[in-house]
Amino acid sequence: MEKIVIPSTYKYIGVFLTLSCNLTCSYCINHLVGLKKGRKLLRGKDWVRALSRLSNCHEIPLTLQGGEPTIHSDFYTIVKELPDSMKLDLLTNIQFDPQKFAEQISPEKFDRDAPYAPIRVSYHPETMNLAETLEKVKRMQQLGFRIGLYSVLHPDQQDEIIKAQEICIREGIDFRTKEFLGTHNGKIYGTYAYEEAVFSPQLKSCLCRTTELLIDPCGDVYRCHHDLYNQLNPQGNLLDDDFKIIDSYKKCDYFGRCNPCDVKVKNNYQQVYGHTSVSILFEEENSLERNVV
Repeated sequence: MEKIVIPSTYKYIGVFLTLSCNLTCSYCINHLVGLKKGRKLLRGKDWVRALSRLSNCHEIPLTLQGGEPTIHSDFYTIVKELPDSMKLDLLTNIQFDPQKFAEQISPEKFDRDAPYAPIRVSYHPETMNLAETLEKVKRMQQLGFRIGLYSVLHPDQQDEIIKAQEICIREGIDFRTKEFLGTHNGKIYGTYAYEEAVFSPQLKSCLCRTTELLIDPCGDVYRCHHDLYNQLNPQGNLLDDDFKIIDSYKKCDYFGRCNPCDVKVKNNYQQVYGHTSVSILFEEENSLERNVV
């Protein structure tokens, strides 16, 4: 199969191995604007074949995520059989056994020069035990893996999360906090490049251009998290012989119901603050410089 060229403007590659999870956090961002489940998962050998087509990735890793990616039945096969030249990151809730993980996967698979850990554990006080989580993180460190903790500053859990961060700092564990995105007690939380894009009572049409390659459990490619979670407007499939990434503005009729991940102001993959995943224009902002399909 021909290689798929990643545009130089792309800053993130999200590989959603599954949308299922072994935790049930009440504020899960995957559910904020709808989540269509029941998709047939690609088998391990098909994931390897599909992801191996990606070319010109620059410094961008393939970020394996979900749901919880490690519950995919072929997770270890996928990681082991992907070319060693491909950089990998992992977003996980670390409900797995670190010893069994290390018996299957070498630390070199998740080892690259970056200002943050390639394996990033999402800590959720609502569904996870801190002592158990820290024990697993420390065991992963002992086994040679670069790993850190991240936690969402939910309004009801901020004090608990800050205390957890202080404990981690004392024990030499990288613990970073992330802004809570969503609504709580009638208030919208989050810093967004387009304020009316989230939780709006009215939908508007716009032109949207992404900087992310988002791949769902079927291998379908989507332009944003909203479309991926709702299984809307797939741009093609990584296993299609003729699939190509078209880097352009595309019409969207769901502005107002964007997933917060797509329009929040955040750090880029080099940890520089100010990045937003998409660029949005409206019909009245007509420009001869843009290419619209």
